[in-house]
Amino acid sequence: MKIQFKQWLSKIIVISTALFAVQSVMAADGPYELTQKTADKLFADLKANSAQIKSNPNMLKSIVRQDLMSYVHVNYAGSLVLGQYFKSTTPEQREKFFAAFDKFIEQSYAQALTLYNGQEIQVQPAQLNGDSQASVRVKLIQSQPVNLTFQWRKNSKSGQWQVYDMAAEGVSMVETKKQEWSNILRKDGIDALTAQVLKAAAVPVTIKK
Repeated sequence: MKIQFKQWLSKIIVISTALFAVQSVMAADGPYELTQKTADKLFADLKANSAQIKSNPNMLKSIVRQDLMSYVHVNYAGSLVLGQYFKSTTPEQREKFFAAFDKFIEQSYAQALTLYNGQEIQVQPAQLNGDSQASVRVKLIQSQPVNLTFQWRKNSKSGQWQVYDMAAEGVSMVETKKQEWSNILRKDGIDALTAQVLKAAAVPVTIKK
């Protein structure tokens, strides 16, 4: 009995140590480090698959899903977009909207990436706002530089940092969609908006020539 207890205790210690090590690594990955690491992986994949992307632009959706979407706090961003209408929706309606919004973000980021043609990327140090909010500016170096600002939030459940908004030259995607979709929410409700968002998410990615 004592031997079994010791074996059980040893397993618990090993598991606890492993979990602590994983949590320590996660904690070390702040918004700046995550932005840099994600950018490196993303643009390396874009370069490695440039020929396939030209023949099949929708491949960008797969790259976005693989490299970016795990870092996006879709539900939080979606709740901000719903704004005052959030409380009047049911949990089931919100779940369907968030699923549609997830696909919409994937399509939007994929389409935005068609503008990338090898420009240099500069990631600037994170600007912290308390313990759970931060912003990271990414500069796209070209003839007319473009500034992208990613808003990060520490997930209260997982403890991981996740992006909930992206602003291009100060124009917030969340705020833009909140204003754009508020009339639909007011007139037709969240089910109608969810259907429209799904339709927009299904639009093929195209490369302008």
